[in-house]
Amino acid sequence: MGYRFGVTPNSHPRLNQSISRVSFSHPSQTNKKKQKSKKVKTVFIITFLSRLFISLLHEIMNIGQPNLLYFDILKCATSVNVMATALNGFQCPTTQVCVDSCPTQFWAVGIQAYFPNVKPKDVFNQSLCVPSINLMNTTLVSPMLLPFVNFVCPQTNPKLLGRCLPDISALGRIPPEFSNIPGLPSLVNDTVGIIKNSTGDLVNGFNAREIGVRIFEDFASSWPWILLGLLIAMVVSMLFLLLLRFTAPVMVWVLIIGVLGAGAYGIWHCYWEYANYKQASATISNIGFTTNFAVYLQVQETWLAFLIIISVVEAILLLTLIFLRTRILIAIALIQESSKAISHMMSSLLYPLVTFVLLLVCVAYWGATALYLATSGGPIYKVVALNSTLNDCKMINGTVDCDPQNFTSSDYPGCPSASCIFIKYNNEGLFQRNLFNLQIYNVVAFLWCVNFVIALGQCTLAGAFSSYYWAFTKPADIPMFPVCGSFIRSLRYHVGSLAFGALILTLVQIVRMILEYIDHKTKAAQNPCARFILCCLKCCLWCLEKFIKFINRNAYIMIAIYGKNFCVSAKNAFSLLMRNVVRVVVLDKVTDLLLFFGKLLVVAGVGILSFFFFSGRILLPGSTFRSETLNYYWMPIITVVFGSYLIAHGFFSVYNMCVDTLFLCFLEDLERNDGSLQKPYFMSKNLMKILNKSNKAQKKGKGKD
Repeated sequence: MGYRFGVTPNSHPRLNQSISRVSFSHPSQTNKKKQKSKKVKTVFIITFLSRLFISLLHEIMNIGQPNLLYFDILKCATSVNVMATALNGFQCPTTQVCVDSCPTQFWAVGIQAYFPNVKPKDVFNQSLCVPSINLMNTTLVSPMLLPFVNFVCPQTNPKLLGRCLPDISALGRIPPEFSNIPGLPSLVNDTVGIIKNSTGDLVNGFNAREIGVRIFEDFASSWPWILLGLLIAMVVSMLFLLLLRFTAPVMVWVLIIGVLGAGAYGIWHCYWEYANYKQASATISNIGFTTNFAVYLQVQETWLAFLIIISVVEAILLLTLIFLRTRILIAIALIQESSKAISHMMSSLLYPLVTFVLLLVCVAYWGATALYLATSGGPIYKVVALNSTLNDCKMINGTVDCDPQNFTSSDYPGCPSASCIFIKYNNEGLFQRNLFNLQIYNVVAFLWCVNFVIALGQCTLAGAFSSYYWAFTKPADIPMFPVCGSFIRSLRYHVGSLAFGALILTLVQIVRMILEYIDHKTKAAQNPCARFILCCLKCCLWCLEKFIKFINRNAYIMIAIYGKNFCVSAKNAFSLLMRNVVRVVVLDKVTDLLLFFGKLLVVAGVGILSFFFFSGRILLPGSTFRSETLNYYWMPIITVVFGSYLIAHGFFSVYNMCVDTLFLCFLEDLERNDGSLQKPYFMSKNLMKILNKSNKAQKKGKGKD
């Protein structure tokens, strides 16, 4: 089966009703069509899927004609027709006809076939013509019908999937008189080379399209189960966060003990290896210096060094655990408190969807603006020969302007493949000469908008979670719709502060991009000293960006709590954290450990489950889905795993923001309050118990969880 695109009658006066030629898609020829062509570029994916659908539809319609014949196989060579191939969407730029069987003999249109008394039905084969051509009613033979060569039935090779392609082994038997055929190179060897290139380019492009069709079919048949896998990932992530209020102490201590146990095993193994090689008298003096580093693992000094290093690290971990046990308990209590806060504000888990939508708007606006700038000039059309192998076509070098509305190929009788095609948009004029600067401005605005959207999300979540902490009686004093209220407050009062913080981060990112660009352009001319300096600069800027993100994140929390401007909030947050730097480090590492374990649990669990399901190892009773129908069962698995990671990352990012917000509120609570009636603590009873704190006069329900 096969399909063809854009076949229209030939406009040459001698070729009327004789044969069809391919009409290539150009940009619009009127103002209305010009606007439509710009919109088409923004929906490339939809166009691609539409073409896949059309191909499947044509395969259903062409029952009884299982093979696809390429009218002029020579045009399939990308090296000959780069312009035509690109404009045609990397399709072979020739008429494609569905036939019942492929040609099996060499055949070409000789000079004698153009005589007036020769009938087309005596020259051509009706089964190889497009359906709109009837040889019985055609009076003239077309010179545009270039020769066919010996073909093989593609059904003998499943990879060809019904395409009539040349038999490479038979090309050596091309008749010598083919060198005198109009439209062919003067040498038969040149014809053979072009045909080989055409076949290779065609097979490679067709294989890529077929893989795309198969992947699309897999998604079409398995999308309900993919959504089910993503739903399972969402439920598991939510349950993990909600259950941390009960499982956090156990998980943290199990992970800490696991790390210490791994270190103890490493000490024992190193000592065992050291004792064995010592008994065998294997020392480093026996082998000397060698580039084979595996040899050093067979001497006692290497394992002694490993033993000392691991023992020192293990001792440091034990001492850290002993002296920081109270701070670890505080970190666990804050993690439990964060789980309680999320349980009272379940809508906060859905806020990443709002951020995602706003980021999509930023990306869409940036893409539309960049596309509009790139296509702001008027279209320029040039006369181009789609088959440059003809002698007369070699004179056409693409420098002659043309009007696609008034152009006819009869103006170039010696080159019937001449066409008026779109080359580029006009880049002359003041506006067009500054397009590069405008594109840079567009990129800067894009980065600024993205950072602002992220800052808005962090400030919104910080305001919601801080309202939970500062509620004296929980949950009675928690405001109604805390996430929505915090979002409105952020937009009403804090837009300037958020935009200023996003601008600082954007400037650092722009400097990093400029440095990466300089490194990329001068990589070939750099000496070791220059490479070292650039590497150090990139490392410093990376660290600066991470530091700015850390400052901004905590500044947004202070903005949400007190409503002060960015600079004051950043200064207060940094000073507060520096006064409690040990608690910051402990809480950060314990939280990172838990969240890493949670992501690993969600992604690995859902990934393993999807593997067993899509590979057919798990069969659901009553289900019509069968894994045998999938062409690539790993594609749904990859989709589920990637989607599960994104879902887990979205949920855990909310949880991480909750922990950071409650931690800053906790530090502020400790410094500003003393437990008196005038300044009571707002922390939970668990935290007060760990710190040996208490409120002197508690009201009913005061300080309850």
